[in-house]
Amino acid sequence: MPVAVFVSGKGTNMAALLYASRQPDCPYEIILVAANDPAAEALVLAEAEGVSTYALSHKGMSRADHDSALETAARDAGAEYIVLAGYMRILTPEFVRRWKGRMLNIHPSLLPKYPGLDTHARAIAAGDRHGGATVHLVTEDLDAGEPLGQVEVAIWPSDTPEKLANRVRVAEHQLYPRVLADYVCRMQERA
Repeated sequence: MPVAVFVSGKGTNMAALLYASRQPDCPYEIILVAANDPAAEALVLAEAEGVSTYALSHKGMSRADHDSALETAARDAGAEYIVLAGYMRILTPEFVRRWKGRMLNIHPSLLPKYPGLDTHARAIAAGDRHGGATVHLVTEDLDAGEPLGQVEVAIWPSDTPEKLANRVRVAEHQLYPRVLADYVCRMQERA
């Protein structure tokens, strides 16, 4: 299944998805990496790996116009799914509805705990024993879509949000490709 990945920065989760897609029997292919920041490092990596890219700054554009431009790029590339990988923009409800059931995101907490920002600091402050990550379907409500997979990461007594974030990121790189592959296979079986 052809997948477009939306990014805003370095693209470590995009890289994990891309390299996993090159393994035998992977049911998805990354066909486009699109960014709202033309300087995003993820674009350099994608280009070096031979993946098509699209970049358009959101500055000075309405949210709807920016979403429309990225959606057009994804559709023109032939994407059947959109995967958000560090994409730091909230999408319009109309965009989300058009891709219902075909747009995934990864969030650095064990949802429904800690939607939004500062997840690691919030987990540490709450005295949680574990942080982690959740891959979920994107809905109109922020970080509220159906969880498709989670991974727990122990919080150490000496943890800072940065230390925990680094370990969670490693876990994300294992989780996201597996969950995307499983989800795409399930959806193909239903079709």
